[in-house]
Amino acid sequence: MTNLQTSEAATGTGDRSRPRAALPALCVTQITSWGIVYYAFPVLLPHLTADTGWSRGATTAAFSAALLTSAVAGIPVGRILDRRGPRTVMTTGSLLAAASLLIIAVAPNFYVFAAAWLMAGAAMAATFYQPAFAALTRWWGPDRIRALTIVTLAGGLASTVFAPITALLADHLGWRTTYAVLALVLAAVTIPAHALALRAPWPPAPPTTTAPSRTPIAGSRPFLLLALAFTCSGFAMYAVVFGMVPLMIERGAGPATATWALGLGGAGQTLGRTLYATLSRTTSVTARTATLIAAGGATTAALALVHGPIPLLILLAVLAGVVRGNLTLLQATAISDRWGTSHYGRLSGLLSAPVTVAAALAPWAGAALAGSLGGYDGLFLAVAALSVAAVVLALASGWGTIPEAHPRLDR
Repeated sequence: MTNLQTSEAATGTGDRSRPRAALPALCVTQITSWGIVYYAFPVLLPHLTADTGWSRGATTAAFSAALLTSAVAGIPVGRILDRRGPRTVMTTGSLLAAASLLIIAVAPNFYVFAAAWLMAGAAMAATFYQPAFAALTRWWGPDRIRALTIVTLAGGLASTVFAPITALLADHLGWRTTYAVLALVLAAVTIPAHALALRAPWPPAPPTTTAPSRTPIAGSRPFLLLALAFTCSGFAMYAVVFGMVPLMIERGAGPATATWALGLGGAGQTLGRTLYATLSRTTSVTARTATLIAAGGATTAALALVHGPIPLLILLAVLAGVVRGNLTLLQATAISDRWGTSHYGRLSGLLSAPVTVAAALAPWAGAALAGSLGGYDGLFLAVAALSVAAVVLALASGWGTIPEAHPRLDR
């Protein structure tokens, strides 16, 4: 074996260490996991509350608690991923996800229901984007952006595929039987896919590409500032997603039109993800981060300030979606672009934890702020200002850092 072949095998860039079935399998499992564990809940929520009498606020709180659990669980899951790879983590997560949904389906009271969602939160940490990103980053090496783009494009189809299926099942079977059926589908698709397609040897971590420092990366000023920037940006992004429908209704759109605006924003996310590879080749990592966060703030401010006509607001919703799609890949590559892939799982878990907390709190906090700020236009202006703060933090995170050893990633 030549030195080049040895290097490729060690870093996961050669055919010998890259499992060919991993990428298509992860595309399928991300669609299925997100579609069933995440997107089925808002579809089934009206059926659930009508049948059980549990309040909408309490049931939504249980779901938000799952997101908070996933944020906390993501940190130890990241450490395990770095050492052992994705197969055991994602297979176990799939088992836990299916079991938690079956418990939700038969929950005799709200306390069992809430406890099952905490289980589902741990499963999210082991099956959603973060472990998939860690697998693709290590196995695909320099080609990781292409692989990450493909799997996020697939993941973007989760609601498109499973929201109508869930609604159809709920109309005929009720919410409990629907959750049971979806749990069986989840188990049948994701457990064997993760167990069989992720069997390739886990390549050893490549050597770090940054100069040694006395301060651990996770405790360094650049990392902490970047985490704050992503947290502010993430809160703004999810507040906009959950506030889009009420904002459009405030502007005079009907509920159906408002829902279409939100859906087309999701289509914009898919479009945005196809553009990220070009953006990553032509910008530095700090400039890319600041630019995308600023673009998110600009589209949010435009939605707050433009009152019509409705087609123009829908266009702005699509543009906001394009930015969100890029921000997903920006966060997926944030660690590897700055500090290499040696400790990607752990560092990515630490970086994404506060962002996930922000995502969990954004729906409640956004609705509360909208009430105190006189409506959703006031909310959107406030989160646009938060995006400005995130831009400043992103720029500050790049000041005084040592350039990495891959100039093509940070010119």
